[in-house]
Amino acid sequence: MPVGTQGTVKTVGSEDLEYLGYSLILSNTYHLSLRPGADLVEGFGGLHKFMSWKGPILTDSGGYQVMSLATMRKITEDGVAFKSHLDGSEHFLTPERSIQIQGQLGVDFSMALDVCPPYPCSREEAEEAMRLTHLWAPRNLAARRRQSGTAVEQAVFGIVQGGVHEDLRRDSADFITNLPFDGFAVGGVSVGEPTEMQYPVVKFTAPFLPKDRPRYLMGVGHPQDILHAVGCGIDMFDCVLPTRMARHHCLYTLHGRANISGKKWADHRGPVDPDSVFPAVERYDAAYLRHLFKAREPLGPRLATLHNLAFYARLMQEIREAIEQGTWPSLMERYANA
Repeated sequence: MPVGTQGTVKTVGSEDLEYLGYSLILSNTYHLSLRPGADLVEGFGGLHKFMSWKGPILTDSGGYQVMSLATMRKITEDGVAFKSHLDGSEHFLTPERSIQIQGQLGVDFSMALDVCPPYPCSREEAEEAMRLTHLWAPRNLAARRRQSGTAVEQAVFGIVQGGVHEDLRRDSADFITNLPFDGFAVGGVSVGEPTEMQYPVVKFTAPFLPKDRPRYLMGVGHPQDILHAVGCGIDMFDCVLPTRMARHHCLYTLHGRANISGKKWADHRGPVDPDSVFPAVERYDAAYLRHLFKAREPLGPRLATLHNLAFYARLMQEIREAIEQGTWPSLMERYANA
């Protein structure tokens, strides 16, 4: 899922995402509730109409953003009191309020409000985050509302926590998957821990998630990390990397990341990588793209973003094809240096 935190994937429009073949995007409850506000979005008929997006939308609950405001929030069993990063105004986010906001946004998949422990943290901190996540889980489900005029309830995903501790992950997965969530996520991964600690957590936790529901690894987006997680049984991903790295001169290719602002591209004709050429940007030489960044022209980040999103769209499509056709080993080899 491309990340459209504030109702927009930075530098591109909904028509660009449709052209690239994306069918699901992510937005954020915390940010949209503060600006422009859930009431306003609901008045426009929901986030789909507000941002003119025809496909499904998943929203993060806001838990991760609140976690990142460590100096501006206080967590209790009832919820999280925090101050807005925009104007310092005080707010109180509960599981019920998070689900309510996501319902107002009219999204297709809502994430349960959880407590995401940072890395590094003590075992006691990870255990307390898990305890509160479990305490809030039934409250998230109880707050679901029916879609207008139907018997269909708001779809909510539960989140497994537990830090890097296998016994906590096992306990959390057992608790969360025994509740009637519509999908399940592995949370608290890619919050600062090194890859050698991330991979074992994913490999250990993924098999505990039901195979008949979507399995989502939150916030993970390096190509190699995605391939590893898919091999463990994960279905869904989101990450800001494709767009954030694009705004910092970085293009993803099959031969690794390329810094387009580097001097080597100053007079380079053609693409950065002949094996990573996409219709949305194939007409532009690498030298021109470098010039745009050097001149601080907005078109530079936009073209780089289109390139990176096209790269990730192709990666996910090739993953699906490799699973269907039984060609996983050759796919792993193809992306070995990505």
